[in-house]
Amino acid sequence: MQQEIKNCLEVLLNGGLILYPTDTVWGIGCDATNPEAIKKVYQLKQREDNKALICLAADDRMLKKYVKEVPQVALDI
Repeated sequence: MQQEIKNCLEVLLNGGLILYPTDTVWGIGCDATNPEAIKKVYQLKQREDNKALICLAADDRMLKKYVKEVPQVALDI
């Protein structure tokens, strides 16, 4: 398992995409701070770039790093 994690990290750091399982479907992951990687997700999904994508954050500290204003209700969840 550790080797798979290292492989995924290398792919992400190089602007690549990964697939990861969720409860119901497979997710497509990339480095959300890399515009070229985000572009690859849109291309893979054949999705217009004016449609939003989901971005996961590990905790509220990470969320506050990338979001200008976090509503209190989001922190309460």
